[in-house]
Amino acid sequence: MVHLAAIPNESNDGVNDSLIQAVKKVHLQLANDEDSFTTSVYGSRFAAIDLPRHEMPENEMPKEVAYRMIKDELSLDGNPMLNLASFVTTYMEEEAEKLMAESFSKNFIDYEEYPQSADIQNRCVSMIGRLFHAPMANEGGGVDGSDIGAVGTSCVGSSEAIMLAVLAMKKRWRNKRIEAGKPYDKPNLVMSSAVQVCWEKATRYFEVDEKLVYCTEDRFVIDPEETVNLVDENTIGICCILGTTYTGEYEDVKAVNDLLCKKGLDTPIHVDAASGGFVAPFVVPDLEWDFRLERVVSINVSGHKYGLVYPGVGWVVWRGAEYLPKELVFNINYLGADQASFTLNFSKGASQVIGQYYQLIRLGKHGYRAIMSNLTRTANYLSDSLESLGFIIMSKKSGEGLPLVAFRLTPQEDRNYDEFALAHQLRVRGWVVPAYTMAPHTEHLKMLRVVVREDFTRSRCDALIKDIIQGQATLEAMDQDSIRRQNEFIGKHHTASGKAAHNHPKYRKEKHSIQGKTGKTHAIC
Repeated sequence: MVHLAAIPNESNDGVNDSLIQAVKKVHLQLANDEDSFTTSVYGSRFAAIDLPRHEMPENEMPKEVAYRMIKDELSLDGNPMLNLASFVTTYMEEEAEKLMAESFSKNFIDYEEYPQSADIQNRCVSMIGRLFHAPMANEGGGVDGSDIGAVGTSCVGSSEAIMLAVLAMKKRWRNKRIEAGKPYDKPNLVMSSAVQVCWEKATRYFEVDEKLVYCTEDRFVIDPEETVNLVDENTIGICCILGTTYTGEYEDVKAVNDLLCKKGLDTPIHVDAASGGFVAPFVVPDLEWDFRLERVVSINVSGHKYGLVYPGVGWVVWRGAEYLPKELVFNINYLGADQASFTLNFSKGASQVIGQYYQLIRLGKHGYRAIMSNLTRTANYLSDSLESLGFIIMSKKSGEGLPLVAFRLTPQEDRNYDEFALAHQLRVRGWVVPAYTMAPHTEHLKMLRVVVREDFTRSRCDALIKDIIQGQATLEAMDQDSIRRQNEFIGKHHTASGKAAHNHPKYRKEKHSIQGKTGKTHAIC
């Protein structure tokens, strides 16, 4: 998330002025020699002054000092391995990191200067496309591009990939409407109410109406029949999710595809496989969700999630060139050669693409299969353990969804705490386990979610389970008022969002509260 920040003046940066004035009155005889760096970084004058916050300093500082001062600042960040809220990769081998670091200076968009980097991207597109059973090119190809097979590109992440896919669907629908002499001012997109926020961004930025299939208390994915029934002549496409953000469940892409075929509708399907695209092919290879289904025209996947690459890299693949209107592709020659470009941004580093290629050839299908199998086993173990502790499991097991566990407390009138209070207890112990409410129309369901990533081992899982048990025991011993005060304290002083001042006031969302059966309220930012 990129935050919009205000530009404060020097007297309004959160420092207590009275404290500063009191300190200035203290006169001590301290060493004031010129820096000789014969001791250490902490013996230099820079260790005794504030780091610049609002304006560039007039003079430079030694590189060793700059490194150490910034490193010390970053030490206040959390431990990524304990952040169980994120799908993003937090571990790569040293050899991969070295390769990526050596490519920091390469601007990937400059194909003429870095042809091998461009070729490595093409290899990745081919490998990922084949993993998704994409059509391959025929000999010679067709004049209209219909015989050249699937096409794809790397992106900054799945957000950019989805933006590109929505643009392609909208443009293709618009061209058909113009050709038929019909109006094209009211495009719509059918999708679940549980979509990731990037889909809401795409529809808002590109002026496409949302037609939502709402979740229910016992169904957290789309209903195929209801989905197809929402299709009309203005529908540019249907989004199906291979692993929802809320519960990790796979939506039934095949059922949607078969209903479209049965009704004779040529509405395209885009599969948002941001998380599941690198899981399902290795855990449930017989599951039909990809280009094996004739209505699936495009798929996105995040390399920085279960593709096992540091952020941010994503991929988007189209069934064929006819599904990517030519007028969306730009041809430029000012980097030394003619080249085609279909991106929202222009410059980007080559490091993540190279990191993806490393993982694909280093691990191979067997390596990915072994890792995803272990993650599935760990998720099953965690799910079974939490169920035995009395939690309600909302996610699927054994490959029916992502390797994550979504769970909630059983309804109990006399309980003094809820999921948010338990999340706060885990935060005190170092874990980031998000508590949140379900998608629109089911907001009354509160839940927690643990994402099982590559570095979440069985032993670490056991440690989490023990802390959940201890957290519950602590809360059980507290009365309602004590829990409320503790939640307020943790929210204001322990969590980064509670004490953050980096959002510009104009764009800061108003806090509102939700109230559960326990009678407690929770601030939602």
